[in-house]
Amino acid sequence: MAETKKTEWNNNQDKELEILDEAKIMKKPKKVPLKQRENVIEIKNLDFFYNHGEKQALFNINMKIKENTVTAFIGPSGCGKSTLLRTINRMNDLVDGTIIDGEVMVNDFNIYEAGTDVVKLRTQVGMVFQKANPFPMSIYDNVAFGPRNQGVKDKNALNQIVEDALKKAALWDNVKDFLKDSALGLSGGQQQRLCIARAIAMRPKILLMDEPTSALDPIATLKVEELILKLKEEYTIVIVTHSMAQATRVSDYTGFFLQGELVEFDRTKKIFTNPKDKKTEDYISGRFG
Repeated sequence: MAETKKTEWNNNQDKELEILDEAKIMKKPKKVPLKQRENVIEIKNLDFFYNHGEKQALFNINMKIKENTVTAFIGPSGCGKSTLLRTINRMNDLVDGTIIDGEVMVNDFNIYEAGTDVVKLRTQVGMVFQKANPFPMSIYDNVAFGPRNQGVKDKNALNQIVEDALKKAALWDNVKDFLKDSALGLSGGQQQRLCIARAIAMRPKILLMDEPTSALDPIATLKVEELILKLKEEYTIVIVTHSMAQATRVSDYTGFFLQGELVEFDRTKKIFTNPKDKKTEDYISGRFG
């Protein structure tokens, strides 16, 4: 009799768990199809010049980038893809003699309007560079550097920010017992993920990555690519890459650039299987570049 009651109780428990699981599934938000996602970056009629207008690097660029996607910029060296990437958080302002004409809208605001808070912009639009550039300080201090500069002084808050950023960068388990060690002692791949964690700690909405794996070995490259695919659930990511294979692995959309012009911009699968422009087809098939 007792055994029968026990069996009935177990069966009821299983049914309750099934109901709970169904409720979780019902409440879990569905992923919004790519076509229905909001545009978080809109580039309109953009021309860009170096040397006080003597050298034009970008010609009439128009592009819309959707939230929670990965967009790859591809093309041969010197085609303007890194220049365009740096316009999205005004990093080109640091180069003397640059001139820009057109609009770069980030969340419906033209970031080149007079009076734009560039420091705030670069907080919202983080940047990861081609070569890992950790500061010559501890792993902890690298990640806490930005929040501290923003005025976060509470140690518990800083600890949480550092832990969260390192977890999101898939580095926490590797370094949690060595946070006070120098960041320069990490491997190249770990240093790059630390730089991603440092950007994440500023709680941006957008992450720009300028060839983030070009200096890494294949294993470290794979880890960063896996990280990018995970991060797009929370961030909008724009990546410059020389690797067409990488573009196919990580991106939802791809823009092909040639001599400062955006030749073609579409879903990555379409770009690589059925491009509209012969120049795109020639590039991805290895006929030039």
